[in-house]
Amino acid sequence: MWVHDLESGALEEVCSKERLAPFVTPALLLGPDRLLVQVVRNKVGQIFSVRLDGTDAREFTRAGEGLPYGLSLSPGGRRVAFHIAGPRGYEVWTSDIEGKDRVRIAGRPGHLYFGTSWSPDGRWVLFVDCHANEDPGHDWADVCVGREDGGEHRLLTTGQSMWFAATYGDPKTRGGGSNVPAWTRDGRVLYPRRSPGSKVPWEYQQGRPDLDHFNREFKPEQARGGTEICRLDPVDGHVDVLSKSGPATWDFRATESPDGKLIAFCRAKTGGSPAIWVMDADGGHPRPITQGIDDLGADHPRWF
Repeated sequence: MWVHDLESGALEEVCSKERLAPFVTPALLLGPDRLLVQVVRNKVGQIFSVRLDGTDAREFTRAGEGLPYGLSLSPGGRRVAFHIAGPRGYEVWTSDIEGKDRVRIAGRPGHLYFGTSWSPDGRWVLFVDCHANEDPGHDWADVCVGREDGGEHRLLTTGQSMWFAATYGDPKTRGGGSNVPAWTRDGRVLYPRRSPGSKVPWEYQQGRPDLDHFNREFKPEQARGGTEICRLDPVDGHVDVLSKSGPATWDFRATESPDGKLIAFCRAKTGGSPAIWVMDADGGHPRPITQGIDDLGADHPRWF
């Protein structure tokens, strides 16, 4: 793991002392001198808190309780939200920054609760709920919020209306990676909403051994519909449709600029690789930014 200074160009290796395992990846920065890392030892994933140089390792999660990821830090820096893929399925939890004082926010048989992010005021944790037993390909989900103390859990959408599994492209440019909703500065939520009856061009192969964490066949002739970027008010449920893209177009991974004036997102035609687009905060003036190198696609936009 390395830290690159954008101004000076300096490159510094971190976590180089007292390595916990050959495979260590960053999970969450807790402050100027400490971070959470994911470690895999004997095929078991676990989260540790370490200093930036890799010393003073402390267990954040326990070995064998499941694979923890999707971590996010509360605005005040005192709580961590995450989900664990364990024996009881995918559950969402919060804890203090040492991994103690744990509270389960969401966990229920047949439901895959995934991804976490804190509201700007730190009062809510945002995540999704996929009905995994009915949808083994995890194509669709609903948007949820929960209190950090587990006291309230709200379902903000119904009918599994959010596009969860971002499967796009053709066999040469296929992509994936879960879609998760995102907060705006004023406490609303951006998410990719499917049009009624939509079906993705990549069909999940239920019953076939999953050897690549994808397990799909490309069937564009069966695809229909698409998705659009919506902004949802979690208080009154009001929804604004921002990207009016039309059929056979899939919009996803929306993220608001720091000043709240623009929204970046991905757009892919059925069977095509995605491009990065930008639109005004009200959905106006949508324009493409990049299709990636050699038109192979661009994904996961982020603002700095």
